[in-house]
Amino acid sequence: MSSALSTLCLHCGMCCDGTLFTQVPLQPAEAEALRQRGLSLKVKEDGAVVLPQRCAALEGLCCTVYAERPEACRRYRCQLFNALAEAEVSLEEAKGIVDTAHAKVEAVVRGLGSADSGPGSAMRQARVAATSVSLSPETREALAHAEVYLDKHFRGRFRRSG
Repeated sequence: MSSALSTLCLHCGMCCDGTLFTQVPLQPAEAEALRQRGLSLKVKEDGAVVLPQRCAALEGLCCTVYAERPEACRRYRCQLFNALAEAEVSLEEAKGIVDTAHAKVEAVVRGLGSADSGPGSAMRQARVAATSVSLSPETREALAHAEVYLDKHFRGRFRRSG
């Protein structure tokens, strides 16, 4: 990975902190390797093993199991990563997009009053609350703006399951 791409990933972290996804599917060998490193995994009703997000291997914005990360993590490339790799945006432009995304997520966090739980957890809470009437109109609007922005720049047309 080029230094610009690494810089972008280390500036972002949203694919690992729970903002974009709630879990990463694992192959049996991957699950065992992560268990041996002490990471908590979840077994779904169908027996599939997943790595819950916020990833327990994430320290700050750095993956502590990067060399041994799961295949799903290796394959994932957000739209912004692809745009930077194809020189459609500069690193500074990409970092600005990340900063805007972080600000939009922070607006949701503030609206929920749950800053202690982290951005990914707050986004998950907001998504659940949005299905009921428990969100204020301002927080509902902040969530809608954040989701559109995340879809455009990070998830793209296809979302990874989670």
